[in-house]
Amino acid sequence: MANRGTGPDFVEALARGLDVLACFDARRPVMSLSEVASATELARPTARRLLLTLEEMGYVRTAEGGGFALTPKVLALGMAYVSSQGLWEIARPHLERLVAATGESSSMAQLDGSDIVYVARVSVPKIITLRVDIGTRFPAAQTSQGKVLLAGLSPAEAERVLAEPSRSGLPRYIGRTADELAAELTEVRARGWALADEELAPGVRSVAAPVRDGSGRVRAAMNVTVHAAETSLETLLDAHLPRLLRTAGDVSAEWALWQSRPHAEIARSETA
Repeated sequence: MANRGTGPDFVEALARGLDVLACFDARRPVMSLSEVASATELARPTARRLLLTLEEMGYVRTAEGGGFALTPKVLALGMAYVSSQGLWEIARPHLERLVAATGESSSMAQLDGSDIVYVARVSVPKIITLRVDIGTRFPAAQTSQGKVLLAGLSPAEAERVLAEPSRSGLPRYIGRTADELAAELTEVRARGWALADEELAPGVRSVAAPVRDGSGRVRAAMNVTVHAAETSLETLLDAHLPRLLRTAGDVSAEWALWQSRPHAEIARSETA
């Protein structure tokens, strides 16, 4: 991971610190110094200094047994991004109303490389084979939200993004060729929504719609997720999809209005 910057202003120390934070995941919530050094391709002394610095800043803690683990303070880094977009505050009441109307979970995700990352979620207590939390990442091509986000790119850009390796840790989906996916994305662009029927995991079925910014660009995707054994494809498309499309349109319109408003920071007084 280290030594990959090429620009004259690239700060290697900062990049290495972020690499250390990024190497922790659901499969490795606690890591030893050696494991961190191996995962980040850093020398042990360098990894140790970075971990101790992050611990002093409150982002890492020493776990039982001598390993290291992230602290909840790390969430502030991601939530700062979401809050800066104004999107979560706008979307949450709409998601809640959608979930109340459908009785199914709904989430919002954005594209990060060839993966989607969940940035908002309102769930219902139903058994789904995959656990989803804020920050969870899945391969974009295997999800309805990912297809919507990929369809929001040009075909060339989508192809470039899909060439990047997934960081989700899930095996690659082999039920569809690259040409078949490209054809499906063309269809998604034309109709304005996407379906994923047990492509991510058995029993998981979802439909997604785009959330656009003030310029009309697709910046996020919103979905409704159901259990295939409980909810038919017909119910998902005939009953839930129209509500989802209206909700995504309302969020897009409200977000565009929010973005059009003047935003200014009031300087603090020197004597304050």
